[in-house]
Amino acid sequence: MEIHIKTIPDSMMRLPGGVGDYWYDHEGVLQVRVVEMEKEIYCKMVIIHELIEEALTKERGLGEPDIQAFDDYYEQRRKMGLVPEDSEPGFDASAPYVREHTASTAIEMLMCAMAGISWTDYDRYVMNL
Repeated sequence: MEIHIKTIPDSMMRLPGGVGDYWYDHEGVLQVRVVEMEKEIYCKMVIIHELIEEALTKERGLGEPDIQAFDDYYEQRRKMGLVPEDSEPGFDASAPYVREHTASTAIEMLMCAMAGISWTDYDRYVMNL
């Protein structure tokens, strides 16, 4: 197994407004990208979210292209005003990966609690990137 993890400027994210992303490149290497943030722990929490979500969706047989297709569709709906501006595709009831996204977010919340970080403050920071 090979995994490449990098923090990048938000302008380089595949999904505008996204803070974390993953995919397999043409060589089969798992690529994980996270927006650069002011605190390293914030980056690590998003990285762990992405790794958990990828592992759970892959185990269930849900491919990253299917997830990306849903995210693209969701963003089209957002542009048409059909979903709230501040919503996340992974929490939409029709998202094919809603269970995995929710579980990954629960781990992020646990990390916040263990690090003494307010989930509200962290979530507000991440959502405003």
